[in-house]
Amino acid sequence: MSADVETIIVGAGVIGLAIGRALSAKGQDVLVLERHQMIGSQTSARNSEVIHAGLYYETGSLRAALCVRGKELLYDFCRENNVGHRQSGKLLVAVSDDELPKLHAINDQANRNGVADLRYLTRHEAIRMEPNLTCAAAYLSPSTGVIDSHGLMQALEGHLTSNGAQIVLATSVEAIGRNGAGHFSLATNSDGDGSSITCSKLVLSGGLHASELGDMLRWRTGYNVPRTYPTKGHYFTHMGPAPFSQPIYPMPVGAWLGVHLTLDVAGQTKFGPDIAWPKTDTQDQHGPFEPDYGFDDEDARRAGFAAQIRRYFPSLDPMNLQPGYTGVRPKIYREGEPVPDFAIHDAADHGQPNLVALYGMESPGLTACLAIAEHVAQRL
Repeated sequence: MSADVETIIVGAGVIGLAIGRALSAKGQDVLVLERHQMIGSQTSARNSEVIHAGLYYETGSLRAALCVRGKELLYDFCRENNVGHRQSGKLLVAVSDDELPKLHAINDQANRNGVADLRYLTRHEAIRMEPNLTCAAAYLSPSTGVIDSHGLMQALEGHLTSNGAQIVLATSVEAIGRNGAGHFSLATNSDGDGSSITCSKLVLSGGLHASELGDMLRWRTGYNVPRTYPTKGHYFTHMGPAPFSQPIYPMPVGAWLGVHLTLDVAGQTKFGPDIAWPKTDTQDQHGPFEPDYGFDDEDARRAGFAAQIRRYFPSLDPMNLQPGYTGVRPKIYREGEPVPDFAIHDAADHGQPNLVALYGMESPGLTACLAIAEHVAQRL
């Protein structure tokens, strides 16, 4: 007995769409299932929209390799498909002398990752480039950029459908098993109507719902589904003329890259995200989860943002900071824990042939989406 469809991808975020494009381009019969009413409405639509260079990540990690590879693929894809983007560059800034060792360490890490284009700037050179900046020194990252994430997802969707793949929206996966023929069997729900569908290959790209999906399968003894800890980040927009011509990134604090400044492809300035860790471990996901995108504690958060921003932009008027939006990131670690690599698991990890499951696909997932798709296509 043959399966209803060759390959099902669960999740139509930017990574799921990129995987669908890669597999359908190889001639596979592909169906993408998305629980929401539109593609990419969660993590993929609520981020900084930065094309990262690959500076920070541990050498040899998937984050590093897929970011560096994905950056080049993404710039090419944007040019070929008229996706809005700008290779703006960015400044990494040390605001005081005691931050200089950390600044130089990032350059060293970038070189180990194969990113050799950073250019050191003295305080005077950096301020000549960005007169509103205060710093002790900086590095210019010329291969950093910004992208219209919605335009990117629309272009990926266009490739999918041109390749004969289908995207089915407003359809959630309620259970996953295997039938007697060895095919995956997915129980789905669409506006209260239950159904089932089978496939011979399966990709779980559920983002914030990744652990929820993973819990539906029987895994080999000893394999534990990575837990997802959804963590909110807030963004403020800046009213008035843009104070800088390119993104400004302060020195990172642990896993957090600090309150950085970015400009979208239209030139709108925004600051963020912060990192609002869950107050308890109730975020450990073993069931359905829907993120809260509310903007919390506006006045206190504005004051906290202003204090961080004024370290490199001292003339900031806090009243020019207006609540923008929030995003929720699918982290697979808690506050204070070491930052793990992307978790892209295949049969060697979990014992299920013809299945790839992705967990913890946060930054630089947008930058790396096309390289992640290549990687998954090779491992499926």
